[in-house]
Amino acid sequence: MSQVLFLDFQPLAAIATTPAAAKRLQFLGGSGATLWVPETLGNFAGAQPYSGSLRDHLTALWPEYKGFIFCLAAGAVVRLVAPLLTHKSQDPAVVVVDEAGRFVISLCSGHQGGADRLTQLLAHQLEATPVITGATNAAELPAIDTLGLPFGWQRGEGNWNGVSGIIARQQPVQVIQEAGSTLWQHQGYPFHIQTAQREVEPISFQAKIWISPCERFSGSGSPEATQGIPARSSCGSSASSTDMPMVQWHPRVLWIGIGCERGTSQQLIESGIRQVLQSHQLAWGAIAGVATIDLKADERGLIELCRAYNWPLRCFPATVLQSVTVPNPSAIVAAAVGTPSVAEAAALQAVLEFRFEVGEESKLQNSLRVPKQVIQAAGQGAVTVAVAEAEQEWTGRTGQFGSVGSGPGHLDQMTPAAKTAVCQADAVIGYGLYVDLLQPLLRVGQVVERFPITQERQRAERAIALAQWGLTVAVVSSGDCGIYGMAGLVLEQLQAQGWDGKTPGIEIFPGITALQATASRVGTPLMHDFCDISLSTLLNPWPVIEKRLEAAAEADFVAALYNPRSLTRLEQLVKAQEIFLRSRPPGTPVAIVRSAYRPDEQATLTTLEQLQDATVDMLTTVLIGNSSTRTYAGWMITPRGYFQSDDTE
Repeated sequence: MSQVLFLDFQPLAAIATTPAAAKRLQFLGGSGATLWVPETLGNFAGAQPYSGSLRDHLTALWPEYKGFIFCLAAGAVVRLVAPLLTHKSQDPAVVVVDEAGRFVISLCSGHQGGADRLTQLLAHQLEATPVITGATNAAELPAIDTLGLPFGWQRGEGNWNGVSGIIARQQPVQVIQEAGSTLWQHQGYPFHIQTAQREVEPISFQAKIWISPCERFSGSGSPEATQGIPARSSCGSSASSTDMPMVQWHPRVLWIGIGCERGTSQQLIESGIRQVLQSHQLAWGAIAGVATIDLKADERGLIELCRAYNWPLRCFPATVLQSVTVPNPSAIVAAAVGTPSVAEAAALQAVLEFRFEVGEESKLQNSLRVPKQVIQAAGQGAVTVAVAEAEQEWTGRTGQFGSVGSGPGHLDQMTPAAKTAVCQADAVIGYGLYVDLLQPLLRVGQVVERFPITQERQRAERAIALAQWGLTVAVVSSGDCGIYGMAGLVLEQLQAQGWDGKTPGIEIFPGITALQATASRVGTPLMHDFCDISLSTLLNPWPVIEKRLEAAAEADFVAALYNPRSLTRLEQLVKAQEIFLRSRPPGTPVAIVRSAYRPDEQATLTTLEQLQDATVDMLTTVLIGNSSTRTYAGWMITPRGYFQSDDTE
């Protein structure tokens, strides 16, 4: 089982107290979860035994895991976890599976802990019914406390329960976005969105959501007085209190440039950053990372600070920093380290390198939110702090890429792993028709991007960019993604980019191919050696295709013909028929299946001689039998040879 499918919930614990329950959860061992069973069950394969009471054992485990899956009575789980619960922002996900595997219940920490999503993933794996009781889920509305998680946003102050209640009651909510990705705006959120480029119509709003690098609330939770939000706006000052519920998300767009004396303590560096951010009403949660000169790459205080907050530390050589134009260059600094600026130049360079597309220098200058500020403390050293704002937020996540084979198009024909990969992805990308067929697996808030049929390369490039940014991406192909699908194109493009084979992580989820689906609708035509050949000339010239057709026909392969005919390509199927008629009798059985397992499915049995009489298009697969293939009672049969030989492999 794939560890990628449950990566967001690691470390994950599964707990069972009976042999039947342990068997039910045993598959989770392949996902990286730890299965705990009482030592009285003996040596249960893949499980870790515990001694003593489950209550005592769970108390010890509780702080160590992000999620718990119990195969136990729900009431018993309630009594076990109740004393351990503190707050939904801190509690792990708690999910319950019944011993028969019919139901998966989201019990605790459904939104922020992710129990609702974990429940959906497990339900797909077990082919069970998910039980999620939250009001927003029932109404297919978004959970505001998870909106920014895929993008690495940090939750700020606010009345989260109050805003969630307003959303559940479907009352009007205003969103004011000043920074961060806007991908979420197109994914089913019923909000009135205001940005620097777009104002909202005057409505009596019942709640407000700020998406900003600024602290838009004062200590008492009051909103800012600022009404307009021009790009790179000043954060302004706090205003008086209001009864309207409000919350704030902080995209991680602030890069902190640091210059410091050798030996400056972590405490002074942190204190200096906090002082600068507070004086400019910028949020601590909006910090993306720290940048400095490479001479400070081993500065202990900097290293310890970045480790404490899990920030990236970007270090640039003086030759790079001296090329960055800054408002406050220093000849003294230049004489000391070879560049007239460290803090300002490093912050701007970090922003520059993090851009997907490098902008003009003038635009880069506008990225400087706070010019350098010097903070000193007797006996602790001195630190210089500057702040620049990036166009794109730092997610702080390692991207994952899943290439998913969706099979012929009916959800019943998808593997549980493929369904789970689609459900758990932050972003789903594919040809519009294939994505639409998966609509029941999609969730509110998921980034879903549909592309035209001819834009395979654009799909691959977009998926790779999102995964490199830190999202978990599922790219959907019909049939098997590794057979005429997107998986190969993605790997080719990753190779061209010098991919290291690890980041972003990649996994391929196979599906039922078109030839398998076609065969299953007409009988057993693939019981002996077979091949598949695409008649499309977009990727192969016709002489190459013709040579392969001749070889398959002469070698007596059962042949599956993909992409047999399009609106502009009419002659290839005629020529293929002629080639096979040179080596096969006119009465050779042929199956023609269009849209297998979809509502408009059409299946026809005919002969090689009469192939041109059938309706064939790009949604059709043609199967040409070999010399022993026959039809019987409306079914197509290719003998395996069991009755002609003792070879029964």
